[in-house]
Amino acid sequence: MNGHRRGALDKAQTLIEALPWLARFHGATVVIKYGGNAMTEEHLREKFAADVVFLRYAGLKPVIVHGGGPQIQRHLDLLGIDSHFVSGLRVTTPEAMQVVRMVLVGQVNRDVVGLVNRHGPFAVGMSGEDAHLFTAERKHAVVDGVRVDIGQVGEIVRVEAGAVRALLDDGRIPVVSSIARGEDGTVYNVNADTAAAALAVALRASKLIVLTDVEGLYADWPNSEEVVSRISAADLAELLPSLSSGMVPKMEACLTAVQGGVPQAHVLDGRMAHAVLLEIFTDEGIGTMVEPGQERGVAR
Repeated sequence: MNGHRRGALDKAQTLIEALPWLARFHGATVVIKYGGNAMTEEHLREKFAADVVFLRYAGLKPVIVHGGGPQIQRHLDLLGIDSHFVSGLRVTTPEAMQVVRMVLVGQVNRDVVGLVNRHGPFAVGMSGEDAHLFTAERKHAVVDGVRVDIGQVGEIVRVEAGAVRALLDDGRIPVVSSIARGEDGTVYNVNADTAAAALAVALRASKLIVLTDVEGLYADWPNSEEVVSRISAADLAELLPSLSSGMVPKMEACLTAVQGGVPQAHVLDGRMAHAVLLEIFTDEGIGTMVEPGQERGVAR
């Protein structure tokens, strides 16, 4: 058999392997938290956009939720606005909030929408403020047992997902920036992992996918690079206090989603090209999957 025919058969085998997953997830809503290297490296940005459009053509309903920490920091530095973190949360003064809002809604959101729409008229950008999508209350950090005011940082308390559902029903791909409104009109910066989880629960999504810059949840970091491929919500809840600060919001988001009725939540390495497609349409899967139930985690 010549190489050309072998290559063609390999492609056919890959397509056939995807068949049960295509059948399972046809019509399913998938919420993807987009960030990290996948958002900042050009070749990964383009592949991510193509993956999302592939999902749309494959009959799924993708929703993108994004933050933009590096882009925000770059603008704050450029404008000479002081910004620091307390307990992993950015202290957000009214002056800093204007920059956060401008960057997330006016720059990052537009960039993501533009990338997706190179493939067709799919993406529609929106903020968590639009149609009261996210309503938040002021969040405080806790330092040595004391509550500390960190400005306009919010905790989502209500999700009104009607506008997102309308876009999905119209065949569009909603692209949501992690800004929220308060009942009194205050604008809040909210964690994008948390926002994605809250939206996944409200939409009754079939999956939450969180893209990050590690391979998944490590079984015994830093002693081992072994990745936990599957873990139950019960085991993850027990493990959370021992995780590194960077992984906590991502794994908390997965836990919140699963506890809220989302059947599966995943943390994937966004540095891997086509990570989203590999997770959804192949038998092996990648990263760490959080499931409901009491089963012990499985490492690989």
